[in-house]
Amino acid sequence: MANNQTVVREFILMGFPVGPDMRMFLFGLFSLLYAFTLMGNGVILGLICLDSRLHTPMYFFLSHLAIVDISYACNTVPQMLANLLDPVKPLSYAGCITQTFLFLTFAHTECLLLMVMSYDRYVAICHPLRYSVIMSWKVCITLAVTSWALGYLLALVHLFLLLPLPFCGPQKINHFFCEIIAILKLACADTHVNEILVLAGAVSVLVGPFFSIVISYIRIICAILHIQSGEGRQKAFSTCSSHLCVVGLFYGTAIIMYIGPKHGNPKGEQKYLLLFHSLFNPMLNPLIYSLRNNEVKSALKRVLGKERPS
Repeated sequence: MANNQTVVREFILMGFPVGPDMRMFLFGLFSLLYAFTLMGNGVILGLICLDSRLHTPMYFFLSHLAIVDISYACNTVPQMLANLLDPVKPLSYAGCITQTFLFLTFAHTECLLLMVMSYDRYVAICHPLRYSVIMSWKVCITLAVTSWALGYLLALVHLFLLLPLPFCGPQKINHFFCEIIAILKLACADTHVNEILVLAGAVSVLVGPFFSIVISYIRIICAILHIQSGEGRQKAFSTCSSHLCVVGLFYGTAIIMYIGPKHGNPKGEQKYLLLFHSLFNPMLNPLIYSLRNNEVKSALKRVLGKERPS
């Protein structure tokens, strides 16, 4: 039987089951959102680099989050746009596996970065006098490098278990990019170990960091409520609210997709949840930080020359 099987060297992404006119509309819409994503995160990166007042641990981690969001979009959106123009154009096996590996790397890294950012806010509000000592630049660089390294290593584990699997048909992936669960469904072998690893990985990088963030913010809220100054309390809330919005969007969709009751089913709602997760989240993050953060808005005004530095 093994000799009669045809090894699949290319995959076809099924994308979205819509007609030609709707495909053109989605191509225009997603192209616009893609441009906004690159521009918004690029502006955040530029402001952090150009404005010395943003050279703090909080914005150091935010710059890494912007890099992850740009990488997210660049990894999935161009292929999705190409698929809308030519739905039957095949994607090579190597290209598909590479896309899966990069997506997992960026997803794991973002989970860990959001946890690190919550720890930074916890130290800033609950231990303000020791903040500069605890969150030294050496510590910040170590935390950022560790987040990227763990994200890469966790994705590498999935890659090593995915590469030996044989694919002998069908070659159609029911998704708009090479998502790992959708690929596993096409393997001509037992993928039980892979699926357990995906669930275990999701629990480790989603549930663990999420509860860590929840605990950090419970302590932060308790500390804020003890602040006597109304202005100080408002400033503390404003610096945390934007991060909370980003955490809610990212972890909410990710937990539903990979740990919820429909785990492993890329059809229907989960496909569109992942679209929100990989396209809308990276676009909304810089918007949230720019609209809800007075320091970012002030930095933008200074860079544009609308406000003289004091």
